[in-house]
Formats: sequence, C-alpha cells, structure tokens
Amino acid sequence: MKVIGKGWLLTILAVLLAIAMAGCSGGSSKSEDSGKTGKKNNLAGQTLRFVACNHVWTEAIKPLIPEFEKQTGIKVNIESYAEEPLSQKLAVEFTSGASTIDVFMNRPHQEGLLFTKNKWYEPLNNYINNPEITPADWDWNDFMASAVQATTNNGTIFGVPIISEATIIYYRKDLFQQANLTPPTTFEELEAAAKKLNNPSSGIAGIVARGQRGLAVSQFAGYLFGFGGDFLKDGKCVLDTPEAVAAFKYYGKLLHDYGPPGTTNMSWPQASALFASGKAAMLTDSSGILSAIIDPSKSTVADKVGFAVFPAGPKGLHPYFGAPWALSISASSKHKEAAWEFVKWLSSKEVMKKAQLVGNTGTRKSVWNDPEVLAKMPKGFAEVVEKSGEVGVPYCVPRMTAVGEARDAIGEVIVKSIETGGQGDIEALAKEATRKINDLLAKTGEGGQ
Repeated sequence: MKVIGKGWLLTILAVLLAIAMAGCSGGSSKSEDSGKTGKKNNLAGQTLRFVACNHVWTEAIKPLIPEFEKQTGIKVNIESYAEEPLSQKLAVEFTSGASTIDVFMNRPHQEGLLFTKNKWYEPLNNYINNPEITPADWDWNDFMASAVQATTNNGTIFGVPIISEATIIYYRKDLFQQANLTPPTTFEELEAAAKKLNNPSSGIAGIVARGQRGLAVSQFAGYLFGFGGDFLKDGKCVLDTPEAVAAFKYYGKLLHDYGPPGTTNMSWPQASALFASGKAAMLTDSSGILSAIIDPSKSTVADKVGFAVFPAGPKGLHPYFGAPWALSISASSKHKEAAWEFVKWLSSKEVMKKAQLVGNTGTRKSVWNDPEVLAKMPKGFAEVVEKSGEVGVPYCVPRMTAVGEARDAIGEVIVKSIETGGQGDIEALAKEATRKINDLLAKTGEGGQ
C-alpha cells in the first residue's frame, strides 16, 4: 500500500473542508443569486432609505421586503407618499444637497427630464452591464421596449421601469348586457353608451374618468391623440389647434353630461373607487390600477368587470401606452451598491411576478407570458394590454422639464370644460394654456424656433 505524504493529506483535507462549507452555505446556487443577492456579505449591515408612492405596487411588495433583508443583511426603511407630495418631497430634498434618500419611485414622464437635467439620478448603465453584480438571467432585455425607452435619456438609463400602463376601458358587463350594448370601439360609441347607461336616479353614472386638474392630463391624453392632437410639436405647444380644442370639448361634455358629481375633484383613487363601488358603468383609466378594480375586498363589482381597448377617435386608435413608474437610485446615495441590490431584487423576475399575481401590470415580457400569471388575470385583460401596446403612444404628458407646471395649465382647461360641458370659451382657454407652456419652454431653453 502506498502511503500518502503529510503534505498531500493536508491538501485533501483542505479541499474537503471547502466543499463541505460551500454545501452548508447554500449560497452558490444560481437560483439564489439570480438578480437579488450579489455581494450580500459585503453589504450586510447597511441601511437603505426607500421613498415610494402610495400605489398598489408598493402595497404588494411591502410584505416581501423582509425576504430581501434576510437574504442580504441590508435593512430597508420605507416611506410612502401620494403622487404629488412624493414629487415635491424628492425635488426639495435633492435640491437641498443633503438628502439621505437611497432608492426612490418616480414617474419617468413627470420627473425624468428635470431630474436628469439636475443630475439627481445615479446612471444605471454600469450596474446593469456589470456581470459581477448583475447576473445575465436578471435580463435587462426582458423589459418591454417602450418601458426601457421611457427610462432612458440619450443612452443613459436612469431607472428600472416597474409598471406598464395603457389607457383602457373598464366596463360593467352586467349593465352592458342588460342594455344590449357591446364595448365601444369609437368615441361616438363611447358617448352613446355613456348616455344610455347614465342613471342618476339609481346613483349610476354613465362614465367616470379623471377630472382633477393636472392629475387628469395623463388619461386625457388618449382623447387628445384620438382627435389628432398632441401636446408639443417641434418644440412648441400645439394645444390650441382645432384638433386639441375638439378633444377638450368632447372630454368636458362627456364627463359633464354623463359623469358623477364631483368629477373635477377626482384622480385615479377617487374615480376607481367610485367604479369599484358600482356607481359607474364605465371607467377610462390606466391598466395599472387593475387590482383596485378586481380585488373583492375593495370592489363590489369585481366579478362583473370587462375590459376593452381605448376607443378610436376621428383620427384613429391612439391610446396612451407607457411606463408610469420606475425605481431609481439617488446620485447622492452613500449606499449605491446596496441600493442597486435592492432595485435589482425589486425588479427581478420573481418579485415582479409576485406583484403581478396580485393585480399589478409589470414591465417584464416573461412575466406577462407566464402561465400562472395569465391564469390569474381576469379574462381578456392581457389581450387588451397587448393590443394597446401595438398601437399606443408612449407618452401621456408634454415631454419637457417643467412638466408639472404644464400639466397644471392643461388641467385648467380640462376643469373648465367639464364644468361647462364643453360649452365655455375653450378656444381662448386653450390658447392661454398654450401661451403658458411656450413661456415655460422658452424659460428652460427647450422651445423651438
């Protein structure tokens, strides 16, 4: 028998010990590290400040965060605010130069240009393209192209899109059946259905949609595009064109004549709650609020809701389809690697699937095609979103730095049109809004010649 030398014996023991330790750790599998736990040992003990929006997506991921904390040893403190207060808080903190925010939700179409201009975003290209911290199976190419476009500015990725949305029609199948109606495919049919189903004596409005000043603009966009209008063209506001004026008038008349009382105080939470309570026959709004409509604990009509593609206007079928919410890292964060781990985990296939299973409309193609997700979705919903993506316009507000002020100017026209049923001097109001927006464009150096 050949005797093993002492040196070889020590080498063998060392190898066996390393194998045993690797087996006990369980940390070497691809599934565990897939887009969520890279460099966890180096980052353990750090605390992240996550500032989020009061959104159905946020409610879905809150219970999951302890999983991330356990996997990585990174602590997450979360704060939630309504849309506008969130936007204001982010701007105030970042302007101060003393912000402690690490990760934040933001609206690419709302904050994107302003935050980019002020260098408040941490560019994500080097994080996404680094295989040492972002495994290939996290897969940036799995995100919808329109969503990636929304969070990319001149090649720089400033956020990971987490929600996709299209303006669609939610309708009461039972009421449509009773009235022998089919889902409207044109603006004429939409108004006719709203008129026929409007029943104030029974507390049921023919239609509900957003009417609250600047917050109404994103969902008014589909009506604007359907009439052949737009927000900007060649760097100038074009909301005073005949097409845009016709859209303002139509929207105002529709909600004045067949909408519920208090429409001008409604954004998506109020409008969706009214529809979910059974007090409206139709709702035109974002596909991203699905869970608020079909959750039986929140909706009395959850099993009676149908879905349809937003109707075509005189100039064709042009609904809004884009990415309203993204996750970004603050350029001033002191914990950028840990922040990326958290963003990567929140936007991983596993977490995005869990969020979509409870009613959120995510941005990953693989999740939209997942059999379990499709089985969980209400009948016809995925098809409506897919069709909307084929024909949709990828923005819903003016693409400019001072978008908040521009939305307010547009919102003033929307409110007046609703209040007057489209019969006020909408042309003059539209001209004034156009002037205000052109002044904003000139002030920020974005106006055309």
